[in-house]
Amino acid sequence: MKKQFDVGVDICGVPWKNRIAAASGTYNFRESSRYYDPAEIGCITTKGVSPEPWAGNETPKVAETPGGMLNAIGLANRGLKGYLSHDLKPLKDAGATVMANVVGHTTEEYCAVAEGLADSDVDLLELNISCPNVKEGGIAFGTDPRTAAALVREVKKRSGRKPVLVKLSPNVTSITDIAKAVCDAGADGLSLINTLIGMRIDLKTGEPVLANGTGGLSGPAIHPVAIRMVYEVRKALPSIPIIGMGGVMTGADAYEFLLAGADAVAVGTAALLDPAAPPRIARELETILFDNRANGV
Repeated sequence: MKKQFDVGVDICGVPWKNRIAAASGTYNFRESSRYYDPAEIGCITTKGVSPEPWAGNETPKVAETPGGMLNAIGLANRGLKGYLSHDLKPLKDAGATVMANVVGHTTEEYCAVAEGLADSDVDLLELNISCPNVKEGGIAFGTDPRTAAALVREVKKRSGRKPVLVKLSPNVTSITDIAKAVCDAGADGLSLINTLIGMRIDLKTGEPVLANGTGGLSGPAIHPVAIRMVYEVRKALPSIPIIGMGGVMTGADAYEFLLAGADAVAVGTAALLDPAAPPRIARELETILFDNRANGV
């Protein structure tokens, strides 16, 4: 008999009304709230926030691919002060559960954001450890267990009572090694996976389509990779809260993540195609869960 799931879930001590979140970088209050109430889904993960404003990468920043898309937005954001006044406040006023995606180029930058959010109304922090560690020669924090663990330890010292989840990069040899390292360092939960690295070439110019050259591949094409990594991490870490993400387009896709071991599921690329996708997927998942319970599955 398959495991039965309740509609709602507790993530690191924070109750969610359902198991669906909006993934970082895919929700904008001004635009998205035209399609659904942010309190309608379990959690809104806001786009990455850095200590000071980041301009992001040059255009073109987005390219379509079969079964997905590439993006090289570059984590453009208003900085911590702008986030607190412009991004966080309207969401909390609307009654949303909010997870802030934290970014930085150095440990000090990550810690500055965590400290700035420690006494805010944010419910959870999500460390995006795919940023380059400038002091380590540009290596991404999330590709080296030692570097990732050191970052988590320092952030936990400054995050107050906020639960800290770590968003894992799939661009590693062993996802479980990174997961174990950050959990041993004090991470309260995990989000996985971030995007895969990809590239498209313009057939007329012979040059990369994206100005950045490479970009993050997301969408249905990465779904099987994400399922496999969630499954592996759950086997290695039976009790850590996990938010699964990667190519979730339907309630069935979300349910597959639950079966793989995730506690909740984030919707990203689907919301760029259909802004109302997160609540739709939440309803579809709810139907699956109720049907399974009614049938004793």
